[in-house]
Amino acid sequence: MQGKRFFQYILITLMAVLLTTSCGKNFLDLNPEATINSNVFYKNEDEIKQAVNAAYNILQDLGRESYWIFGEMRSDNSAFQYNNADRGREQWEFVDEFLVGATAECIRNFWQDSYIGISRCNDVLAHISEVTMSDAARNQYTGEVQFLRAFHYFNLVRQFGGVPLRLNSVQSPDSSLSKGRASVDQVYAVIISDLTAAAAKLPAKYNGADVGRASSGTASTLLGKVYLTQKKYAEALTELRKVTALGYQLVPNYADIFDPNKKNGPESIFEIQYLGSQTGLFSSFMYTFAPYTSGSAVTGDTKTGINGSGSGWNIPTQDMIAAYEAGDKRKAASLAEGYTSNGVFVNIPYVKKYNHGFTEVGRTNDNFPVLRYADVLLMIAECLNEQGFVANGEAFDLLNQVRTRAGLPNKTAAEVNSQAAFRTALFHERQVELAFENHRWYDLVRSGNAVTVMNAHGVKEKQQHTYIPSNAYQVSNNRLLLPLPQTDVNLDNLEQNPQ
Repeated sequence: MQGKRFFQYILITLMAVLLTTSCGKNFLDLNPEATINSNVFYKNEDEIKQAVNAAYNILQDLGRESYWIFGEMRSDNSAFQYNNADRGREQWEFVDEFLVGATAECIRNFWQDSYIGISRCNDVLAHISEVTMSDAARNQYTGEVQFLRAFHYFNLVRQFGGVPLRLNSVQSPDSSLSKGRASVDQVYAVIISDLTAAAAKLPAKYNGADVGRASSGTASTLLGKVYLTQKKYAEALTELRKVTALGYQLVPNYADIFDPNKKNGPESIFEIQYLGSQTGLFSSFMYTFAPYTSGSAVTGDTKTGINGSGSGWNIPTQDMIAAYEAGDKRKAASLAEGYTSNGVFVNIPYVKKYNHGFTEVGRTNDNFPVLRYADVLLMIAECLNEQGFVANGEAFDLLNQVRTRAGLPNKTAAEVNSQAAFRTALFHERQVELAFENHRWYDLVRSGNAVTVMNAHGVKEKQQHTYIPSNAYQVSNNRLLLPLPQTDVNLDNLEQNPQ
């Protein structure tokens, strides 16, 4: 399987780092416990590679929880199935309802895991110059962790605003304290610097065991998205044009993008890699997104079944279901409007994109897409439109490439006859094309529509579900940012976001 050996490294990397940073040469030759012992690690290329793989590893934890909670379920695309018998993850519900507080475990997990990833990148950058290796290998490893660090900061700045910039390896407890929250502009400057450097250093493609690593196209795509978020359309267009020259293409069948047997295909630019056969490396989205009442009807797993707070999350909303046009092939590949149990149809929708059976009980093999070529085409179309509407121009062609694969008719200037109308059509297309891939919340915010859309969505949710509190979905500009985890506010003397 492509990329399999790459992620098998992760199984031994963290243990290797732990052992080498806590043990000396013998019982009496221990370095101070308050200092990270780099004298016995980062000594050769293989150890640098292990450390780079460890930097990738934290994405698996973030992908299993944080990314879809804050990128998808916080939007109008999905919600949760209320489980009166099990209230173990009420804080996840509060995220969806815009009631989450600074002490929520899910916020702390998102923050801490992101900074763990940043710290691992910083450790590699601090030591890689000391290790003998080829220039090509040094550039690749450096570029990979620069991309990963930028990716973490991009997620943090979009969710929290200005955050502490930690750009150096932590060598003692005292050096772990930050200098406070950097400004949003300062965070973006680091992101752009890292991605620009990464795009120049990384190879365009990989072969064999290295498939799945960040490439130059990965860095340029994310840099284009960063510029687009900042409304720097000319700069975004320059980066995204580079990606179109790298050989990516839309696959003919939309469902193939998510098929575990076709991982890292020609449309894939970056995926979080999972291996269902390996302890600690498997995904579980099929279980998490199944209705908690569905037993084995959705997953086919008669041994584990489905129940409790571990399932019933990221449930498609009626708004999301209604967003698909008649005849859109993406709908059946993305969601089901219910399931059949004991011959009875149960009208509870669920996400199907990551439902491909289990490799072992409780373990699935599905990757999670982060960046893919359809997103690039739609971002280019957006840049072109924002620089000036052209009836039936290139922006229409790019939009229609995506629609054609979905089995839908072309958009034309007779229907979409202004810049504003094209903008509306484009964001709608993004919603259905990229559904349940953690783009929707960010698209709502950068489009300026988050407050209006989410308040209107909240009215519908309260009408449909009596369990939603009356103070839910009272969305304001302040609530577009998450509260910082209170433990870090206290320990690191950080200013809290207003709510």
